[in-house]
Amino acid sequence: MINEIISMNGYGAYVWSAFSFTLISFTALYFVTELQLLKEQKRFAYKFGSLNVAKAKAARSQNINREILSNIPNI
Repeated sequence: MINEIISMNGYGAYVWSAFSFTLISFTALYFVTELQLLKEQKRFAYKFGSLNVAKAKAARSQNINREILSNIPNI
């Protein structure tokens, strides 16, 4: 039974290689996206930290900035 699933009437090599390629590609895409997100969060935190008090207060009042800041530790 397992051999039938693996071989798939002779098409198993093509199916499993395509499945593996897709799985590896999606995994790599996930990690690249995660690294880019962390990079952008650090850049945002650096720019936010360099604002003067009045501008920082105004930035904290914006919804999108509050959402971003809530996901960044140490701010």
